[in-house]
Amino acid sequence: MKRAERMVAITQVLMLKPNVLTPLTLFAEKFRTAKSTISEDLMAVKGSLLLSGHGYLETISGAAGGVRYIPEISKEEASQVLTNLAERLSDKERILAGGFLYMTDILFDPSVLRPLGLIFASAFRDRKPDVVVTIETKGIPLALVTAEALGLPMVVIRSGNKVTEGSSVSINYVSGSARRIQTMSLSRRALEPHQRVLVIDDFMKAGGTALGIKNLMQEFDADVVGIGILVESQMTSEPKLVEGYLSLLQLKELNQYSGKTSVIPVFN
Repeated sequence: MKRAERMVAITQVLMLKPNVLTPLTLFAEKFRTAKSTISEDLMAVKGSLLLSGHGYLETISGAAGGVRYIPEISKEEASQVLTNLAERLSDKERILAGGFLYMTDILFDPSVLRPLGLIFASAFRDRKPDVVVTIETKGIPLALVTAEALGLPMVVIRSGNKVTEGSSVSINYVSGSARRIQTMSLSRRALEPHQRVLVIDDFMKAGGTALGIKNLMQEFDADVVGIGILVESQMTSEPKLVEGYLSLLQLKELNQYSGKTSVIPVFN
């Protein structure tokens, strides 16, 4: 196998298993070449990834070491993704009765979600979360791609109690927008004590759900190290019930009578 072909194969193997440590011996045996040659190939792959802005390679020395691919997204690509998404969401055809914004098609489209997961992963990786947490149901796909990009498990909070979850912790919380008392629950087996939690959700209006999740995490002695929101409503001047969150887009206007909708990117 020629070196160029081997480098392409190595890159493919690493990108198919993001955040997974792969020993150099695996490549040496697979391609029947010396580890020193594989190391040279990896240096070239590392440089190419850095130039492309699609992530980087992390090498671990020692007998138990190896190499792993850490996926990222360049600032330029992230900006373009969010600009395009804001334009799609600003379409007046997305206005629903009652003053809601239709987002379901986007929230279940893998081609849209994957770069969003990379944006959240790049923003929160340095906070070293142990697990990604979301609440059912529409936030699940977004949280899943974020967890994949970080190489972490995902935990889903339920709306109400589910007998299939076993023993659970439940709390009541007040929906910040509708001011309704609702219930969220999480199985006692879902989280270990003192884990570092990254909360990901698709939409924030007043922040009541995010506050409820933070309060539920306290019941598990978990530390919420970040909150990522895809779209944040900014149609009123009222402060949110939580602070320190990161939103990628802001809904500035939604008028079902005039048909005017404005969504803008805010992450940079």
